[in-house]
Amino acid sequence: MAAEQTTWQRDWTVAPGELLIEALEERGMSQSELARRMGRPAKTINEIANGKAAITPETAIQLELTLGISAAFWNNLEASYRAHLARRRVDAELATHASWAASFPISDLVKNNLITPGDTKASKVAALLSFFQVSTPDAWEKNWTAAAAAYRRSPAFEASPHASAAWLRWGEIIAANIETNPFDADRFRAVLTEVREMTRKDFALTRARIIDLCASAGVALVITPEFSGTHLSGAARWLASDKAIIQLSLRHKTDDQFWFSFFHEGRHVLERKKADHLDRDPSGTTPTDDPSEKEADRFARDALIPPESYKAFVGAGDFSQDAIRAFAKEQNVAAGIVVGRLQRDGHVAPSGFRHLKKPIHPAG
Repeated sequence: MAAEQTTWQRDWTVAPGELLIEALEERGMSQSELARRMGRPAKTINEIANGKAAITPETAIQLELTLGISAAFWNNLEASYRAHLARRRVDAELATHASWAASFPISDLVKNNLITPGDTKASKVAALLSFFQVSTPDAWEKNWTAAAAAYRRSPAFEASPHASAAWLRWGEIIAANIETNPFDADRFRAVLTEVREMTRKDFALTRARIIDLCASAGVALVITPEFSGTHLSGAARWLASDKAIIQLSLRHKTDDQFWFSFFHEGRHVLERKKADHLDRDPSGTTPTDDPSEKEADRFARDALIPPESYKAFVGAGDFSQDAIRAFAKEQNVAAGIVVGRLQRDGHVAPSGFRHLKKPIHPAG
C-alpha cells in the first residue's frame, strides 16, 4: 500500500474530516470525485468531512488506496480524536465536582508525592480519583460509605472522613508493596513479645527489623504521618483474608504513645474478626463503651508492663528518675513507656520526666 504523506503533521486533536478536506485541496479533488473513486455515496464523504460520521477501518483502507495516506494514519487519527472528545466531556463533568475535591487534604497529598493535581479543577478531581482507584466521585462515596460504617464509632473518621480516607488509602498503597506471609496469630503473638524487648533500642535502628518481623506473621506495618484534620493515632485493617495492616501516624512522636498504639492495634489484629478499626487516642484514657477498644487498651497496657510488676512498683511509691530507669531496665522496656504509664495514671505530673521519652520520627 502507498506510504503516508511525509509533509503532514499528526495533530490528533484535529477532526479527521478537516484533514480529509486539506488532502483533497492539495490534490485538487472534490468530495464528489473522491466518492466516485472510492465507490461510496457522496453523502457519506460529506458527512465524514463535516465530522458527522466517523472513519471506519474499511473507509481508512479505501482512503489509503485513493489518496496515498496510510490507513494507520486515518485509524489513529479517528481513535485519538474520539478519545480527545471523550476526555473533554469527562473533564467538563469532573470540573463540576471541584467542591468534592476541596474536602480532601490536597496539600498533604501533594507534599507526600501522592498526587499531582495539575492546574485545573478537572485535573485535581482526576488526580484524587486515580489515587483512590475509582472512576467517579459517586463511586468514591459508595466505596468509602462502607468504610465510614466500619469506623462509625471513631470520632476521628466522623470529624474528617475525606482526610481520614486519604490517610487510610496511603497506608493501603504502602502495605500492598510489603510482602507478607499468610497471617498466623501464634506467630504474631511471638512477634509482639520480641518487639516489646526492642522498645529499649533506637527505633531508627530497629524499624526495618520490626517491619520484617510483622511481615513474617502476615501483618504489614505502615508508618505514615497524619494528615491535617485527622488526629489519628493508628488503624488496624485487613487487606485480604490472610493479610492485615497496622498503620501508625506518630501523631505524638514519642515512644510511649507509639508503642501503646502499636500494641493496641496489634490486639485488634489478634481478634481476627476481620473488622477495621480506626483510633484517635493512643493513650487509653478516652472514655469508650466499645468492648473491643477497652480490651485493646488493656492488652497494650499489660503487654508493655505486666500488671503485677507494675502494681508492685507503684506500691513502693518511689517515682524518682533512678527508680523509673531501674524498673524499666528490669522489665526490659523503654523508660519512656514507664513514664507514659505513670503520667496517665496520675503518679507523676503530665510534664514529669519527659526527657526519658524517646522521639520517634516518621522517617525512622
